[in-house]
Amino acid sequence: MAFFTRKNKTPLGIYVHIPFCRSKCQYCDFYSVTCKDNRLMDRYQDAVCAHIKEAGALAPGYIVDTIYFGGGTPTYFGADGMAAILTTIRKSFDVAADAEITFEANPDSISDRLLRRLRSEGFNRVSLGIQCDNDAILKKIGRPHNYDQAVHAYQRIRKKGFRNVSVDLMYGLPGQSLDAWTRTLSNVLRLTPEHISCYGLTLEPGTPLYEVRDFANLADDDTQADMYLAAIDILRKHGYRQYEISNFCKKGHVSRHNLKYWNGGEYLGFGPNASSDFGGRRFTAIRDLQGYIDGIKNGGQVLQDVQEVAPRERAGEYLMTRLRLVSGVDPKEYEKKYLLPFAPLETYLLRCKDQGYAVKTYDGRWHLTPNGFLISNSIISDLQLIQDRPATDQTKF
Repeated sequence: MAFFTRKNKTPLGIYVHIPFCRSKCQYCDFYSVTCKDNRLMDRYQDAVCAHIKEAGALAPGYIVDTIYFGGGTPTYFGADGMAAILTTIRKSFDVAADAEITFEANPDSISDRLLRRLRSEGFNRVSLGIQCDNDAILKKIGRPHNYDQAVHAYQRIRKKGFRNVSVDLMYGLPGQSLDAWTRTLSNVLRLTPEHISCYGLTLEPGTPLYEVRDFANLADDDTQADMYLAAIDILRKHGYRQYEISNFCKKGHVSRHNLKYWNGGEYLGFGPNASSDFGGRRFTAIRDLQGYIDGIKNGGQVLQDVQEVAPRERAGEYLMTRLRLVSGVDPKEYEKKYLLPFAPLETYLLRCKDQGYAVKTYDGRWHLTPNGFLISNSIISDLQLIQDRPATDQTKF
């Protein structure tokens, strides 16, 4: 049996999916259910704790340095259930003393008791879903709060001692103009959160807002681009460093958990539809709450899409995730890890540089510019195609 010390253990992130919501937002494609059944919530808690215990026994060589409770709405699930799950994680895994432990929160489900309990249990980071400061727009997209509630929720979070708070915002919302978006940023900046995430509205088939998209008075692509570039400029002027396409922070307050996804770290996900990348394999829990509960209880199959990830596929993922980051890609690291030439990719990136979409830094790294981020999906797709082509067929790009 291998002997592990904390110094030689591999860092691991844990994600816990809380699939319960008070109501479903009009744009939301994440797996969640509207639920008022406390017995169902209790059964879910038992199932996810059992799953965590089972996984913990398989990870003696890991140390958990980030934990993230997402959803759904973790705060709707409640402090007692979240505390019980966190306690199970601590008992089942080696958790670092300085672990970043985050929970997502909706303003309408914040209470002093909940915050006091979660703070005492060791949660040290909050991600608050504000989205915008316009009550009419919030109502249109199905958010169960208004802006005044959001401000009071933020103030409560601060008063209960949380010193690492992130705020989620959205642009391109129904009826939202560029001026309205910049006013939202101005108002939220008065709260002085440590971290701000700005997401452009993306409509997914099957969501209510997608069905009425032609009549929803949505921003066109050019306006969304203007909103994005305005956010980068405004937040920079207020001391927020952009470190990822959609994420900005004060110094020392990056989301350590999300960086695991973008930097290729290992993580385990618990709960229906939660994804994992662990031990060289990727897998996802089934997208079915009752099926997940029954599978854990009865020893059934709850994981799907289990696959070993080939080195070339990892190389493509490296390009996809690292080019989301302002730090970008390192050609030497790419060649060393994947034994693939970077030169064909650099030829393409040089053309991107000429068009103002990419930059090569003094130490040889490549990263996208703000305008490059706007078309990052296209750039990354081209790079992955170049990577997969034979060396004799690179001239097509």
